[in-house]
Amino acid sequence: MGNTVAREDFEWVYTDQPHADRRKEILAKHPEIKALMKPDYNLIWVVVLMVLAQLTAFYLVKDLDWKWVIFWAYVFGSCISHSMTLAIHEISHNSAFGNSKAMWNRWFGIFANLPLGLPYSISFKRYHMDHHRYLGGDGIDVDIPTNFEGWFFCTRFRKFIWIVLQPFFYAIRPLCINPKPITRLEIINLLAQLSFDVVIYYLWGVKSTFYMLAGSVLGLGLHPISGHFIAEHYMFLKGHETYSYYGPLNLLTFNVGYHNEHHDFPNIPGKSLPLVKKIAAEYYDNLPQYNSWIKVLYDFVMDDTISPYSRMKRQLKGEVKQD
Repeated sequence: MGNTVAREDFEWVYTDQPHADRRKEILAKHPEIKALMKPDYNLIWVVVLMVLAQLTAFYLVKDLDWKWVIFWAYVFGSCISHSMTLAIHEISHNSAFGNSKAMWNRWFGIFANLPLGLPYSISFKRYHMDHHRYLGGDGIDVDIPTNFEGWFFCTRFRKFIWIVLQPFFYAIRPLCINPKPITRLEIINLLAQLSFDVVIYYLWGVKSTFYMLAGSVLGLGLHPISGHFIAEHYMFLKGHETYSYYGPLNLLTFNVGYHNEHHDFPNIPGKSLPLVKKIAAEYYDNLPQYNSWIKVLYDFVMDDTISPYSRMKRQLKGEVKQD
């Protein structure tokens, strides 16, 4: 349990990310994929139903014993909360209303954010676009762990703790790696969220508020769905930067598991990514892939050659444009 992993730094690469070139090749061979680059209006109704489901849960847990509040926060609330963060991921790509109505997507993201309890949507969109444009970019892509994370979380026990604390690291990492000036929309996101939280506390009390916040923290930490954080870009196989997952949890996560497909075509909603894989099967079938996020979490902890350092990292050249 105390074995130290061998890796002592990130895997530095000096080539561009593979997704842009593969996108050009696929579109040249399969131009019909362009027809999938359109909004997923069903996303709107799914998000509304998820918000209503959490509001119902807030009401139902208000008088339960604490042990049941904690139980339902992990068993139900965590799943809805994590799923909602991935709905917000879809919305950040303008999948709800389309690119022509970008601000509609921003306002809708703030609405989707409400049952999470913590402001997230607007800041996530700003940093996530950098992740796509500059995958692995040193000082830009905040999906890359800090040097401290790679250095300290280097044993099996510490890696387990790192997984538990994932929400904490995702929250503070932008402030350490690439802090940005606060925008008007981020302030609106914060004020809307605080107002919502106060209303929930006023109407239904501390247990409902705890359920809301605990569900978000637990759902993004030690949870089967959280396997996607590691599955997406951690280098279990040398030379492979992005990995897809084709298991059943895609049903709860807007197909975020189709991650090679998503990075190749970030303007195609998650609903249509399985069709991208089917049309361009010759490009995706032979890439490394997963069928279990739980196994990804287990392997990350138990494999002494894998750690937060197991990421490809690039020194960016030329002009960098950020949101």
